[in-house]
Amino acid sequence: MQALTDFTSSINSVVWGVPMLILILGSGILLTVGLGFMPIRKLVTAFGLLWKGREAKEDLAGEISPFNALMTALSATIGTGNIGGVAIALVVGGPGALFWMWMTALVGMATKFAEAVLAVNYREVDEIGHHVGGPMYYIKNGLGPRFGILATILAFAFALFGSIAGFGIGNMTQSNAVSGVMEGTFGISPTMTGIVIAVLVGLVILGGIKRIALVAGILVPFMGIAYFLAGLVILAINFTEIPAALSLIVRAAFSPVAVGGGAAGVAVMVAIRQGVARGIFSNEAGLGSAPIAHAAAQTSSPVRQGLIGMLGTFIDTIVICSVTGLAIITSGLLVTNGGDANGAELTRQAFDSALPGFGGYIVTCSLAIFAFTTILGWSVYGERCVEYLLGVNAIMPFRIMWVFAIPIGATSQLDYLWLLADTLNAMMAIPNLIALLLLSPVVFRLTRKYFKDEQEETQ
Repeated sequence: MQALTDFTSSINSVVWGVPMLILILGSGILLTVGLGFMPIRKLVTAFGLLWKGREAKEDLAGEISPFNALMTALSATIGTGNIGGVAIALVVGGPGALFWMWMTALVGMATKFAEAVLAVNYREVDEIGHHVGGPMYYIKNGLGPRFGILATILAFAFALFGSIAGFGIGNMTQSNAVSGVMEGTFGISPTMTGIVIAVLVGLVILGGIKRIALVAGILVPFMGIAYFLAGLVILAINFTEIPAALSLIVRAAFSPVAVGGGAAGVAVMVAIRQGVARGIFSNEAGLGSAPIAHAAAQTSSPVRQGLIGMLGTFIDTIVICSVTGLAIITSGLLVTNGGDANGAELTRQAFDSALPGFGGYIVTCSLAIFAFTTILGWSVYGERCVEYLLGVNAIMPFRIMWVFAIPIGATSQLDYLWLLADTLNAMMAIPNLIALLLLSPVVFRLTRKYFKDEQEETQ
């Protein structure tokens, strides 16, 4: 087992090395510039479209409303990464990691926009009448005519990595995180936690994407807003520490800074790597997962769904992750280069320090619901990847395997699975980012046409 761990770790260091950081950030920057910084300029417009897209429109192609498509995507992204992942990034990479998470998110909005645009533009209707899409489809249908066998290999690789990674990032590690906090906070056994989650997830995913989207459309806004408001209360209590915290975040992003008894300042490259890696783990911009959900949206335009889709990155990282990060830093509990508390436990302690006897319960309940919705969202991603590889007959066996994996994750030691999931994340991102770069002219053309038509309609 140690040999396998060492081998996977060596691959992880390569796929999450400097070339990957350049590819992720470079792709986001290229798309942001190519779009004329549209994702940032049209942020208010996007929120307006999201509000209008709450109701399903049966006369449009697709299965779920634009709003519920985003909630399904957010259900998969708002999870342990927003609570435990941010804490890990700060402990390993220092406060500067949060700055690089912000930078990744700002350019990641353009990446997520492009993913959703291409997902809708190149989606297909499968044998049972569902609209399916995502990187494997826009690689096949967008790059296939020009690149032939290379496009086939890239599409197959994404679907393969996605179907395996889902059991790690979107299933077993999520149930494991929940079982840990439930046992620590309420004394509930991991076995019981795993069984309860499995039953609840089974009741939802057996109803397909429509039922998943319906549940996500209720739980994600409720829990996201509740966690955000709780975080604002924490920051209000620690208000005097916020200016120093923001200054520390910026300074640590560009120079080594020792924090809270840390043995030495964290290297800038470590801060960048942690910020980018944990940012992608959290908001999944460039990973290629979210466009699978957006492909099912009932929409009249790929660009409209792209505008809604890019909000996922903004909400996940700029809003939710920032609340977690600032709560930890202003609490004074952060110790870089390791410490007694790490991951979700550090976040729990930070909330509890401001709201004794109450803050910890907020983090525990938030983590449980976030992880539950992540399992639902990633079931859609894994199912679509498996369907692409094996056809619609593989859907039900996949759902059964997905449910049975939950209690296994809840009761197991998953150090290796975390490492494998992190590695497969990067391996999913590679074919997706290649496709985004090669298909960027299509994104730019569709975007220009959309806003030109919008302008002409208002004249």
